[in-house]
Amino acid sequence: MNINPENLRFIMGFKLKQFRIEKGLSLSELAEKTSLSVSYLSEIEKGKKYPKPEKILQLAQALEVPFDDLVSLQVSREADLLPVILSSPVIKEFPFRMYGVSPQDLLALITGDTEKAGALIRTFLEIGRDYDMRVEHLLFAALRSYQQMHLNYFEEIENAAAEFAAGNGWKTNPAIPAENLQQFLVEKHGLQIDESSLRSYPELQEVRSVRIDGKAPKLLIKNELLPAQKAFIFAREIAYRHLELKERTPVFPSAAMGSFEQLLNDFKASYFAGALLLKRDLLCRDFEAFFKRDRWDGNAFLALIERYGVTPKTFLYRLSQLLPQFFGLRDIFFFRFNNAAGSERYSLARMFNLSRMAIPNGVGMKEHYCRRWMAIKLLKQVAEQPAGRPNAILIAPQRSRFLDSGVEVFSITLAGASPLEKDLNLSGTVSFIVNEHFKKTVGFWDDPAIPRAEVNETCERCGLSEEACRDRAVPPTFFQKQQEQKNRDKILNQLIQNIKQG
Repeated sequence: MNINPENLRFIMGFKLKQFRIEKGLSLSELAEKTSLSVSYLSEIEKGKKYPKPEKILQLAQALEVPFDDLVSLQVSREADLLPVILSSPVIKEFPFRMYGVSPQDLLALITGDTEKAGALIRTFLEIGRDYDMRVEHLLFAALRSYQQMHLNYFEEIENAAAEFAAGNGWKTNPAIPAENLQQFLVEKHGLQIDESSLRSYPELQEVRSVRIDGKAPKLLIKNELLPAQKAFIFAREIAYRHLELKERTPVFPSAAMGSFEQLLNDFKASYFAGALLLKRDLLCRDFEAFFKRDRWDGNAFLALIERYGVTPKTFLYRLSQLLPQFFGLRDIFFFRFNNAAGSERYSLARMFNLSRMAIPNGVGMKEHYCRRWMAIKLLKQVAEQPAGRPNAILIAPQRSRFLDSGVEVFSITLAGASPLEKDLNLSGTVSFIVNEHFKKTVGFWDDPAIPRAEVNETCERCGLSEEACRDRAVPPTFFQKQQEQKNRDKILNQLIQNIKQG
C-alpha cells in the first residue's frame, strides 16, 4: 500500500475508533480520560488529524493498549479490506467529492459496521471483475453524471469561449477557419504545427494529434484531417491555455487515462472548442427559426452544419448542450454508431442520455441493436452508395415508439463514410422524447412525411414475431427467457394455490 499522510490519518482514525468501541467508551468518556477535547478526538477518528506522539501515548494509556498497536499499520482481520480500499485506484481517482462524499464518509461507513461494509465493497469489486469493469469505466460514468447534473451546459466555459471570440474579432462569424486558429496558436503561443511526422507511424492511424511540450512546443497533427476537424483540434489547444487547464492528455483522441482531473480537463477543452466554433447566441437564433418550420427540411439542417464549418458529429453534440438549456428540450439523448463496411455489426461508439429512457450504453454490450432505428437504416444506405460518393452525408428524421414502454421519440440522424478511416461508416443521432413541450417548440414534429416505426432496444429483447419484423438480425433469446420465467412463475403460483385449496 502507498503510505501517504492521508492514508496514515485514516488508519489511525480507524484504529482509534475500533479500540474505543471495544472498550465501550463514548467520545466524551475518552475525552475525559485523556484531557483531549471531543472535537479533536472526532477529527482524529474521521482521518482529518494525526495526533502528536505525546497525545498518542495519552490515548494508548486511556484505552489500555500498547502504543505500537495504535501507530502500527497492521489492522485487524475484520478490517483487512481497509488497506485495499485506501490503495485502490478507484478510491484514488474517483471524484467522490463531486457527489458530496468525502474519503472520511467512506471511513465512517467502514468503521460503522466493518463486516457489512466489507461485504458490500467486496460485492462491488466482484461485480467489476465479472463484467470486466475498469477504473476508466467508472470515471467516464462519473463524467457523464457530472454532465447530467448540469444538463450538459456550463455557463463559465460558454462565457469564456464567447469572450475569446469577441476579443479576436470572431464574435459575429458563424465559422472560424482552421487557418485563423492555427495562426493564433503560432503567433500568440509559439506553437509549431507539424503535419508530416505522424505519416511515418502507420500504427498510430487513429491518432489525430499529439502535443509535445518543451522549449519549442509542437503539435503533431494528421495531415489527412478535414479543415473542420483541424479547427476543432486547434480550438481545443487554445482552450487548455485560455482556461489554464494544467493536467491534460497530450494525445487526441486518447486511449489512456491518468486521472479524473485529466479526464475533466479534456472534456472542458472539447466543450470550449464546441462553444467557440458553434457560438451559443448565433446557433440559438438559427434553431429558433428552424423549429418554426411546419415541415421537416433536411437540406436546411445540412446548410446549418455547412454554415458553421464543423463536422456533423460536433454539430449534433452541440445541440445536446444548448437545446435543453435554451429551448427546454431536456428529454434528449445523443448516440453514435460505427459500422465496418460489409459488416452486419453495428457498434455503439458513444451514448449521452439526459432523458429518462433506459437505452443500453454499449459497455460490454453484445446484443444487436434494433434494425428499425434510422441510425442503422442510414448506415446500410451508406454501405450501398457508389464508390464515387464516399463523402455524401445522408440525413433523415424518424418518429419511433418503443414497444415495451410506449414512449415516443423524434430523432434526427446523420450518416456517412468516415473521411479518415477506410471502410468505416458512421452515424450520429440526436433524439427527443415527444411530450407536450416538444410539440409546442418544434413546428414540424407532426409532419406526415416523416417516417414512423415501432422499435425496441435490441433484437434479443424484442417480442415481435418474424412476420411482424422482417428486419430482425437474431432470435429474441433474452425475451424468450423472460417469457419462460414468467410462465414458470405462473405455474408455480397455480401449484401453490391448488395445494392450499386442496
